Amino acid sequence: MPTQRTTGLFTFADWQERTISPDGVRPKLAHASVVNSFSGGIEAAGTTCEYTITYVTEKTGTFTGMELLAGRLDGREGSFAVEERGSFAEDGSVRCEFEVVPGSGTGELTGLRGTGGFVARHGEPSVPYTFDYDLA
Repeated sequence: MPTQRTTGLFTFADWQERTISPDGVRPKLAHASVVNSFSGGIEAAGTTCEYTITYVTEKTGTFTGMELLAGRLDGREGSFAVEERGSFAEDGSVRCEFEVVPGSGTGELTGLRGTGGFVARHGEPSVPYTFDYDLA
């Protein structure tokens, strides 16, 4: 099956962050538990997402994370996990690329492979994403 592209929006439903490095130590290390809701090509309400964040300054740094999406992908029902890597800049923008964890697709998404990404701008309530995928 050739690679397909789907797009849509997601919103942050919940963001719980805590510092995990010792006080006063730089760079600061934090952990965030996040719930997102996806619409469009990916329909997944209430995803489960865990991030490890490194703050180089108060407003800049990088993050890695894992997110579990359960719902539909272009009408196919199932779930899959993505590994995320990104950075955030002084202006509040966030850039992220993600890749499907091999073998994590279930249901009609068994064999799913793909990559995607987004750029979030500070203050925007919804974030557009793109996702290129195929089903083996």
